[in-house]
Amino acid sequence: MNTSLFQAAGRARIRKACVVVCCSLAATWALAGPGAHGPNGEHLDQAPAAGAAHAAGPRVEAQTDLFELVARLGAGELTLMIDRFASNEPVLKAEVEVESGALKAKAKFQADSGAYVLSDPALLKLLATPGEHPLLITIVAGAETDLLDGVLRTSAADAAGLDHDAEFGHGESRFPAWARWLGGGVLLLALLLAPRGWVRVRKARKLGMNSGAQT
Repeated sequence: MNTSLFQAAGRARIRKACVVVCCSLAATWALAGPGAHGPNGEHLDQAPAAGAAHAAGPRVEAQTDLFELVARLGAGELTLMIDRFASNEPVLKAEVEVESGALKAKAKFQADSGAYVLSDPALLKLLATPGEHPLLITIVAGAETDLLDGVLRTSAADAAGLDHDAEFGHGESRFPAWARWLGGGVLLLALLLAPRGWVRVRKARKLGMNSGAQT
């Protein structure tokens, strides 16, 4: 194959790879945190369409003058993202307790993702039961304390999906956002460099064949 044709094909593959990577990163941008604000101050984290809501699983939003949160029920955990309402600043290393009915448990802060994760089996079993589950969430961040309440609605389809995810190990990605971005960058760099390296190999082989023919 002519070297120029090979290089053109390589550039075409690079362009396709760039499109794929950029689309993946754009999808990450689209997943706004709780209370993400638009240019006019509007909250971007609105309730999704019915189909998307089912795909994401049961969720609840709550807010006060101090804090706002989004809690999502997944397979084996309840994940809470908490921000300050006025500034949209993430609330980190707070004490968070979730109560529903006669059960209560603390959610542990995850430094890699900035989320709080509740993994108490009894409380999760209750929340995964079809029905409406009132939640009372206590947040203690330094000298500030607040109570947020909301209702987590779990449908029969949600409960079946949670059982399926728990059985087959599906669920949200365990890799934090920075790790996914880093992996995408490394993949893109590898795709950019691979064709150049292959061209050098082909040139080296060609030179070797020519020198062998001359001897």
